[in-house]
Amino acid sequence: MKHTDIQTLASRVEGPVLLPEDEGYDEERTGANLAVRHEPEVIVGAARAEDVQEAVRFAAERGLAVAVQCTGHGHAAAARGGVLVTTGRMTGVEVDPDRRTVSVGAGVRFEQVIPATAPHGLAPLNGSAPHVGVVSYVLGGGVGLLVRTYGYASDRVRGLELVTADGELRRVTADGEPDLYWAVVGGRDNFGIVTRLEMDLVPVSRVYGGGFFYDARAAPGVLNAYVRWAEDMPRQMNSSVALIPVPDDPEVPEPMRGRHVYHVRIAYTGSAEEGERLVAPLREAGPVLVEALRDMPYAESASIHDEPPVPVPFQRETALLREVDDDVLRTLLEHAGPRAPVPCVVELRHLGGAAAEPSEHPNSVAHRDAPYLLSVVTLLFGITAEDTRPLYEKIFEALAPVSSGARLTFLGFGANAGEDRVRAAYAPADLERLTRLKTVHDPQNLFRLNHNIPPATTGAASAS
Repeated sequence: MKHTDIQTLASRVEGPVLLPEDEGYDEERTGANLAVRHEPEVIVGAARAEDVQEAVRFAAERGLAVAVQCTGHGHAAAARGGVLVTTGRMTGVEVDPDRRTVSVGAGVRFEQVIPATAPHGLAPLNGSAPHVGVVSYVLGGGVGLLVRTYGYASDRVRGLELVTADGELRRVTADGEPDLYWAVVGGRDNFGIVTRLEMDLVPVSRVYGGGFFYDARAAPGVLNAYVRWAEDMPRQMNSSVALIPVPDDPEVPEPMRGRHVYHVRIAYTGSAEEGERLVAPLREAGPVLVEALRDMPYAESASIHDEPPVPVPFQRETALLREVDDDVLRTLLEHAGPRAPVPCVVELRHLGGAAAEPSEHPNSVAHRDAPYLLSVVTLLFGITAEDTRPLYEKIFEALAPVSSGARLTFLGFGANAGEDRVRAAYAPADLERLTRLKTVHDPQNLFRLNHNIPPATTGAASAS
């Protein structure tokens, strides 16, 4: 790559242009998942939509792959060469309380949106971790904290601005460009880089939320009790259960320190009194180590899952389950319980309710009839992603008979982001349509450093 080319690019963009030898390169390329590190030839720290356009044109003219990163929670493939566009500087948030909408820049995190919408009694359909970027989360489906009550976040997209492989900035809506809208909402960064997104908000200002912690050895029946309980809950009750190996750390509350625990998470949109009545049976599931439930402002809802905002190395895998019976629960306990050979966090999230309903504006988010989402996450401290493979394979092979697919935002990287795993995130007919649209909008597969949908003209995704 010629030095003069880099100089020309730098003169055309407002944000920084960084090469591997430049100060700030390492910090700019590092995302939330420290197990996946981009190594691009050049980084464009986009400060505006025009910067993204220049970066895409620069890459297209030289046949370079393009990766995009906001927070880096959803890495699928590391850039080895090519161009990395970082969007963290594009942080505008505009709330329209009358229309109940919010418009966000490509680098906005939910922790910036929630405080802006709360004064109006409104909330976005964010996930359990507010430090995640809005755009990639929403366009990957968006299994939110209130998914049973209000459905997937993707179904609330009003419109977006998208830089396509030709470097053009397009306004995409369900009415104006229905095919491209359908593809991007669910297909994420396979069709371009979103620079701005507008979505509907929901009328939520508070929830009855928190959860129960149990010792997994002393209360082995919690998984069964939770599933039986969840089946009878109204759609206002959003919940999940996680099996967590808690470190023996002084910063951890003493009752949980060094134990394998169950954590039942609750986010109920009805009254606190009714919520208290509905969760009462969970106290009978086993001895409770810690109970932390209260009526809380929605702005404090991150405390329900209490996920750390610091970057860590991790691997993960996911499956949508058609049913959760005793065999499924035995599989989880056998392979991911206190005797698991590799420590992992297993979460079973209750879906159904509004999540099972079709979107008003069709999009490519599939498998809506699954009543549960399973995710498995391993922190890679002292172990590698390869070390997790035997365990993950045993779990997901055993669950294959009841699995109906995967959810894009919970897929991992490397082998967990391969062609077969991406295929599992879509209905077969939808994937065929996505491939056709990819061939139209990105025939050279410029946007391939992701959970890739290759165009028909290039076959399998390239990793370069």
